[in-house]
Amino acid sequence: MPRYNAPFEIHVHGQVPLRKDVSFEQLQEVLKPLWKYAGARSLSDGANSSYEDEPGIKFDAHGHLLQMCWTVAGDQDFRQSLDDLCMNLNDVAEAGAAVEVTFYDAEYDEEDSSQGNESRDDFLMLFVGPNPAAIMQVQRDLLVQDVISLMERHFDGAELSGVVAEVDKLFSQRFDALVSSLALGKPSSGLGGNHGGGHGGGGRKPRHLH
Repeated sequence: MPRYNAPFEIHVHGQVPLRKDVSFEQLQEVLKPLWKYAGARSLSDGANSSYEDEPGIKFDAHGHLLQMCWTVAGDQDFRQSLDDLCMNLNDVAEAGAAVEVTFYDAEYDEEDSSQGNESRDDFLMLFVGPNPAAIMQVQRDLLVQDVISLMERHFDGAELSGVVAEVDKLFSQRFDALVSSLALGKPSSGLGGNHGGGHGGGGRKPRHLH
């Protein structure tokens, strides 16, 4: 059912490459945690965003791509829906992908900002993929982009190959540790496919993440 007094507007944004055999019916079940949370009875009914200027949830059957730019009113319980969503997407993803989720404090306004009060905004970066290697690859690529972007303010890009090599070394060590833990039958840590950083307060992220 609609959440008229929900404390957050929650924006889900990302593109996930899908296996070629994934049908709309399968995707509807995969995305059930989202459209059911929105109070809809089907993906078609729940694919529209709370904002008309956002494309919502789109299935590109020709390009085998799931596109999400979708906002729903909700609370912290939406995090459970995200856990279920990531598990489902892992089963149909063709490659690793990142999904950005932003919780906007719906009760925060300009008066709060002028008084120095912090919002309860939060931001998560979720990672999905068909296997741990695919998830780690997209994590690695995003980290390299962030590091290069930061360091190019001070160094020429050609000088940063060593930094990239060190990042690759760290991910290689993590992957080797994961493989080792799985071989021994131990639960792995640090790679659930849906982990990311979060932050609250301070400057607010823009609603659109295009």
